[in-house]
Amino acid sequence: MAASVHLVKLCVGIDRISALKERQALPHARTSDGFPRHVTRMWPKREADLLDGGSIYWVMNGLLMARQALVRLEEVRREDGILRCGMVLSPEIVPVEPQRKRPFQGWRYLKPEDAPADLTGPAEEDDEDLPPSLLAALADIGVRRA
Repeated sequence: MAASVHLVKLCVGIDRISALKERQALPHARTSDGFPRHVTRMWPKREADLLDGGSIYWVMNGLLMARQALVRLEEVRREDGILRCGMVLSPEIVPVEPQRKRPFQGWRYLKPEDAPADLTGPAEEDDEDLPPSLLAALADIGVRRA
């Protein structure tokens, strides 16, 4: 996927793509026009680069597992009155080649050339049957999906 830059973000409390879909289907996780939205405290300094075809790559259980294209960034004011960044995402969650990622806080920028390849075919359904520990072991030894 061509872009100026992507983001890598931990998907806290989620270990499967189907669980991410369920969370994003909740009303509080959607914009008024129905798109999934992830709210974060900080506004990315590289906004223009991100919106030039960038995606959020989600880390689940220590593995980079999926991505969602960024649609736009919007200001969100929560109950505490603090202004935050709403990252509005495409509803399509694309499985990617699993890649180990160590824990970190916030997000990390990801160069397009370092981004894992999208999986093709019914990868999500197949991968839902595999435990995250097995996916991690397969990624460690370089086994890729066909």
